[in-house]
Amino acid sequence: MTTTAAAAGKRAQAKVEYDAFLAQCPSRKLLDRIADKWVTLVLAALRSDGSHQFGADCAGEPRPMRYSQLSRLLAGVSQKMLTQTLRSLERDGLITRTVVPTVPVTVTYELTDLGVSLHEVIRGLKGWAETHMDDVLANRATYDNHVA
Repeated sequence: MTTTAAAAGKRAQAKVEYDAFLAQCPSRKLLDRIADKWVTLVLAALRSDGSHQFGADCAGEPRPMRYSQLSRLLAGVSQKMLTQTLRSLERDGLITRTVVPTVPVTVTYELTDLGVSLHEVIRGLKGWAETHMDDVLANRATYDNHVA
């Protein structure tokens, strides 16, 4: 058996054994990353029309966006956090970063096929949060009144 075949066999075996309930499972780190609010919002933004219209469901075609567009769309994100988030998403293969040698240099970010597949899940979470926020706020108020 070649070294490459042995390595591929080990990866296949490890994949079968991924279990996020186990402390050492690498999928936990991935879950941690994709559960981050900025990751959720960046992925949603890369499939949106860039508007802040109520009810926008981020269901458009994946489209490249510049850093400045993402920064404007994601109200409250710091430059450091957006940069870290984009780098981690690129490292995981969820987005691509394209540099065009213009003056000034143009850099765009776009979802990969892997990113699009995750976007479908993220879109549902974002929609659920927006739809049920009033219910959650009411439950929090009820809980806080009983605990206090």
